[in-house]
Amino acid sequence: MRVLALALALLVAACAAPPSDGTRTGPRRPTLDGIARDYVGLILEIGEHEDGYVDAYYGPPEWREEAKANLRTLPELGEEAANLIHRLNAMSTDGEDPAIVQRKKYLLAHVSAAGARVRMLSGERMSFADEAEAMFGIRPELRPLSSFDPVLAQIDALVPGEGSLTDRVTEFRSHYVIPRDRLQPVMDAAIAECRRRTLQHIQLPSNESFTLAFVGDKPWSGYNYYQGNSASKIEINADFPIYTERAIDLGCHEGYPGHHVYNALLERTFVRERGWMEMSVYPLFSPMSFVAEGSANYGIDLAFPGDEGTRFEREVLFPLAGLDPATAEKKAQLGALTRQLARAEYTIADAYLAGRIDRDTAIEQLMKYSLADRAKATQRLRFIDTYRSYIINYGLGRDVVQAWVERRGGDHWDGMETLLSSQILPTDLQ
Repeated sequence: MRVLALALALLVAACAAPPSDGTRTGPRRPTLDGIARDYVGLILEIGEHEDGYVDAYYGPPEWREEAKANLRTLPELGEEAANLIHRLNAMSTDGEDPAIVQRKKYLLAHVSAAGARVRMLSGERMSFADEAEAMFGIRPELRPLSSFDPVLAQIDALVPGEGSLTDRVTEFRSHYVIPRDRLQPVMDAAIAECRRRTLQHIQLPSNESFTLAFVGDKPWSGYNYYQGNSASKIEINADFPIYTERAIDLGCHEGYPGHHVYNALLERTFVRERGWMEMSVYPLFSPMSFVAEGSANYGIDLAFPGDEGTRFEREVLFPLAGLDPATAEKKAQLGALTRQLARAEYTIADAYLAGRIDRDTAIEQLMKYSLADRAKATQRLRFIDTYRSYIINYGLGRDVVQAWVERRGGDHWDGMETLLSSQILPTDLQ
């Protein structure tokens, strides 16, 4: 009887004990908050194995220090991802608020992507489409390159002359390169206008801010490093020519209503207001990036619909850059056609990453189908080498986000704000 009484007492004590904070040193909490804490730890530890995997983190500093101090091996992290999926699947959300149901779904998708990334870091290789689906939650269509030839024919008619089409387009666009000594005022004006237009529709935290710097030797053209507390560091790669329309693209994409706004709204909505700590970390190779890049690209069209971008270039950016606006409309036509070529690089990347074409062939194909000179095509291949199937998030992401926002009807800015303040997944957008 004493043994039975002791057992019962221990059971009661265990049930009455306060829940663990979710760290690995204590028992696992059977709550979404507890799983979210372990998920953050998983992402931070993967980030210790892969530089750049953690795109942003603004949770407790001690969590990052714990990840460094108690770093597990890749096989152990793979087991942790599988364990988190098991715990999530075992948790019922029947009858819960839809936001809680979506939270569980969001965590499942991101833990699954983290597990896939661990497998890749451990040496597993997937096809381009399989990898994209595993990382970003959506499967891209790989169209034959010949399907883009009609677009090249239209561009050929728009920019006639001697030499290759790539050379002709490069020569035409050279008239719209922002001089290096005028980059700062042009970019400042472009970002300020992107911000002004965004603030007309979306209320941002009163303390939001950013810094701007020009850098070099990067595989990308622009990058937003979100710092937390509604602040971003935006970097622009000045190694290659920056065109006037690209100033608008970068201002919207990296800033307003793009990455800076997305991260600031997520931090305010989830981390500050709800305490949902899974949103305090941004794993680059995750469904989050499909929404981030897609909405950032769609944000360009949202902020500058129709010919408003061309008008702003002509009236503001061309004078600041000291450029002649005589053929601005033709440049806009070229940009619209070039945009239709965006998905050609998926097919090129698929063949290149699988070893079916060599590096030189990939560069030649990128030159042809992105109408870039050799230096720019080489840089783009460097991006593909580094980020692989991440490239689907730009063109496909933009198209999927645009279709979802516009299907909703009403004010498209309202749809955009809903998306940027949510845990909506790529599968929810289709």
